[in-house]
Amino acid sequence: MKLVIADDHALFRDSLRSLLEARDHDVAGEAADGEEAIKLAWEIKPDVMLMDLSMPGMGGLEATRRLAAELPDVKVVILTASPEERDLFEAIKAGAKGYLLKDIQSEQFFEFLDGVLRGEPALTPSLARKLLEEFAKPRSDSRPNDPDALTQREQDVLELMVSGTTSNRELAESLGITENTVKFHVRNILDKLHLHNRAQVVAFALRNRLVDPTGEDSGPTEKSES
Repeated sequence: MKLVIADDHALFRDSLRSLLEARDHDVAGEAADGEEAIKLAWEIKPDVMLMDLSMPGMGGLEATRRLAAELPDVKVVILTASPEERDLFEAIKAGAKGYLLKDIQSEQFFEFLDGVLRGEPALTPSLARKLLEEFAKPRSDSRPNDPDALTQREQDVLELMVSGTTSNRELAESLGITENTVKFHVRNILDKLHLHNRAQVVAFALRNRLVDPTGEDSGPTEKSES
């Protein structure tokens, strides 16, 4: 198993590397923040990324979203000290394949790692129960398909899609960003509007007048990688 460790604490990384290598796992890289983790993932293509949540700069949650969109074959497992339910829920929604606390016993930790390669979620029974309870709650207190959740860049992507620019290459060229960043924004739009494909997004945007179909808006904001 080839792994990358993403954690801003060097001593923890050293200890975890020693533990993993003692079990003949290949620790192919280490990152101290989310941006470095994404860069290493592209270079190394590890089987598993062990990701901390709280890191300077880009945190683990944002990095997990990016990796799920850009490198879905890299399985992200959150390894954190945070027992907060909100962190658990957001990490799983972001695309993490597991959520483990740093006080886990080593034998159980390795059992979960082996399970991840088999496609099993790395969740202790107590965390899995919390997750099931959360997803079973009725959502009457929140509006599905809430367009207010879109960022300005996601709104830019949405406007271009409605105007007929639908391929990742064309969207990237129009906004001055990479195709991988386009995929990231499209995934967020689908998730936030609770839709399944781009055709549904366009239909929803027109039906709810989220954009001006005549193209007379001021247009996308300044070009950036955001």
